[in-house]
Amino acid sequence: MEDPAAAAEPGGATPWPEARRIARDAARPLSPVTRPLAETTGTVLAEPLAALSDLPSFDTSAMDGWAVSGPGPWLLSGELLAGQRPGAAPLPDGHAIRIATGAALPPGATAVLRSEDGRTEERGPAGWLHVADGCPKPEPGQDVRPRGQECRSGDHLLASGTPVTPALIGLAAAAGYDELTVTPRPRVDVLVLGDELLDDGPPRDGRVRDALGPLLTPWLRALGAGPDTTVRRLHDDPDLLHQAVGSSTADLIITTGGTAAGPVDFVHLVVHRLGARLLVDGVAVRPGHPMLLALLPAGRPLVGLPGNPLAAVTGVLTLAAPLLRALGGRPDPVPYAVPLAEPVAGHPVDTRLIPVAFDDASGAARPLRFRGPAMLRGLAAADAMAVIPPGGAEAGAAVDILDVGWGSAS
Repeated sequence: MEDPAAAAEPGGATPWPEARRIARDAARPLSPVTRPLAETTGTVLAEPLAALSDLPSFDTSAMDGWAVSGPGPWLLSGELLAGQRPGAAPLPDGHAIRIATGAALPPGATAVLRSEDGRTEERGPAGWLHVADGCPKPEPGQDVRPRGQECRSGDHLLASGTPVTPALIGLAAAAGYDELTVTPRPRVDVLVLGDELLDDGPPRDGRVRDALGPLLTPWLRALGAGPDTTVRRLHDDPDLLHQAVGSSTADLIITTGGTAAGPVDFVHLVVHRLGARLLVDGVAVRPGHPMLLALLPAGRPLVGLPGNPLAAVTGVLTLAAPLLRALGGRPDPVPYAVPLAEPVAGHPVDTRLIPVAFDDASGAARPLRFRGPAMLRGLAAADAMAVIPPGGAEAGAAVDILDVGWGSAS
């Protein structure tokens, strides 16, 4: 395995694309687990999904109407509803039986005549079925879902690594599964640092409201973290952080604040005390430059995010999101680019990530205001984040787009 830190620049910030690659390569998928279908939403398949039965498992009526044998007219007898087993005796030529959508076709039936295409008449003790005036006679196999139309038993349905969606769960149930073997969603501990943070009310007395705790919990879950992801507030005390990290059993630990070089920035000190190996120590990106990624002695990753809210968001997209995909066995998102609606000034040497909204008419990415490191107003109105290369980009230039992942596990 290639050393994930091989691309880091000694003594300098890691280029933004390399930092993302290092994060992706720093983790491997968690061990597979087998869970009931209802508990697998948001995971990914850890092994291929194969059909356990034919779908449909018998010839089925695709419409309400009559199962008919031969060209007609047909002598009517009986009724078949979904869930009923037809008799073993074949439907004789010239006979028909009333049938509901989803009901098993009786042996000997050649087609289904839709309700709107037939007319019945009473003739003596028996009823007769005719094709309605102006309607075509049913062709053999018409409105019949033949056995195995969707798949045969043993057919490969989906590959390992496929995200488990409600539709996948429905397919698995239809194919005979009660449980699935999946890669679980990683558990994340978020440790929010800062004695200046308030838990409620407006900013006051020189202190500010904690925005990252409320932001990170739902966002990390949307990016693939498990529902048992937790957020804890810690005082600015390196011993408390040391104890919290050392006692954590989470698959990924994220800290916020304390990654720069200020008087209470001690994340580096704690990482060193724990014997962790720094893979990324600063990234050439704005905002969010003083972020870090370290591997604890047991191999679990720790991401240190800056304390400024938009800078922390950049850190999540740069380091935490690739790690969550790697741990959860998720594929990388398909990259795409969108033209800019207006020019954006760039940093001379660093990549910039800025919030953008997509123009309804042109589809272009419109840069939003309020995109300073401590601001969330632009991000709250954004559709995505645009990647601005060093030196900036002109109006009309195609720039890479990062979906923020609200409401998804992208």
